[in-house]
Amino acid sequence: MKLDGGLRLQKFIADCGIASRRKAEEMIADGLVTVNGRVIKEMGFKITPGEDAVKVNGKLLRVNTSEKVYLLFNKPTGVISSLHDPEERPTIKDFLVKVRERVFPVGRLDYHTEGLMILTNDGKFSQSIIHPEKYVTKTYLVKLNGKLNEEKTKRLLAGVTLAEGKVKALAVHRTTQGDQYDWYKVVLVEGRNQQVQRLFNKIGMDTKKIKRVAIGRLNLGELPRGHYRYLTEEDAFKALEPYKKI
Repeated sequence: MKLDGGLRLQKFIADCGIASRRKAEEMIADGLVTVNGRVIKEMGFKITPGEDAVKVNGKLLRVNTSEKVYLLFNKPTGVISSLHDPEERPTIKDFLVKVRERVFPVGRLDYHTEGLMILTNDGKFSQSIIHPEKYVTKTYLVKLNGKLNEEKTKRLLAGVTLAEGKVKALAVHRTTQGDQYDWYKVVLVEGRNQQVQRLFNKIGMDTKKIKRVAIGRLNLGELPRGHYRYLTEEDAFKALEPYKKI
């Protein structure tokens, strides 16, 4: 057992298609992972695939050598964006009963937010999407209880301070105007919990509805709520392409 040389334990778990690297780190911290029978909690721990026996919850892992799979899913509101929920609320797994491949969600989408999610068995791809240093953009349609004025728009673009740090919009653009409610397209980089709702709350506005419509240049399109479709690798990797101004 070693802390240098070999492959990082969390990366090996992700490469096996069990979970994203971030989720794998949570599993390690929770003491769910053993290497050669010993519980490992060190994030820097490295193993030699094919020599070291790695288990998660007692199940022996093997590198996923199957074809990489990418799914686009339109998550409804009131659905947990993980495969399991201890409170037995509806999860995205309930909508994937016909998917034979073992896939996991790339990041999360808030319980009350609907829209685009990616599922895959490609751990490296997943890490590229969720790693904060990759600056992958997420585009949302937001229905507001009120109207944005120029001052508040400038505050969104300049950034507001939340408990975890500063969050700002890269772009804000009104798409639909109504008597009481307006819809806006908002582009963000950060992936904080309930970030869209909290961002607008910070400038004194309430969100009535939030829908994620794009990650990078991968768009949700007309996919109905609760449905999924398979992506080609070329389409999936559009999520990593630089954002273009709206």
